[in-house]
Amino acid sequence: MTEQPPQASPQPPQPASPLPPPRRGADWMFGGVYGTVLASGLLAALDQKGGEYTPFYDASWVLVTAATAGLAHGYSHHMSTHHDGSARHRWRLLARALWNEWPMIAATLPTVLLLLVAGLAHWDSHGVTAIGLGLNTALLFAWGSFVALRVGYKVRSAVLIGVADATIGLAIIVANALIK
Repeated sequence: MTEQPPQASPQPPQPASPLPPPRRGADWMFGGVYGTVLASGLLAALDQKGGEYTPFYDASWVLVTAATAGLAHGYSHHMSTHHDGSARHRWRLLARALWNEWPMIAATLPTVLLLLVAGLAHWDSHGVTAIGLGLNTALLFAWGSFVALRVGYKVRSAVLIGVADATIGLAIIVANALIK
């Protein structure tokens, strides 16, 4: 007679999973790069030849677009996963997913501040766009290099990652020059 394996007892229901930890390390790089690229694209698009220069309006649109993109991105991340638990727990998870998008919004602030200063100082739109795109390209290099170093890359590799990120900014500059 062969022995049969013991019958497994039914498992009690598992409690809802705890909240995921907030973003750390390289995770916020995504938001930083995405927000900087978003701000660059908006800066280039809002500067129209022959159009009225409205730096305060442009600054508000950069900020509103970044906030909307952050909300949409956090919401889509939340909705793309299934979480067991109560409705309250799922709402807390959604709130955490939305909060995790702050780096994207924060990354647009240098462009927003540049536009606000440009409006107060009555700077020329083409110069502001050139400075803003150059600044954002430098920030993309910094994002890539800094985070790469932080997560353990050696200096040479980190610089190459920074150059790869800055290439995105250069592509926006080239596209802006070709389209206009």
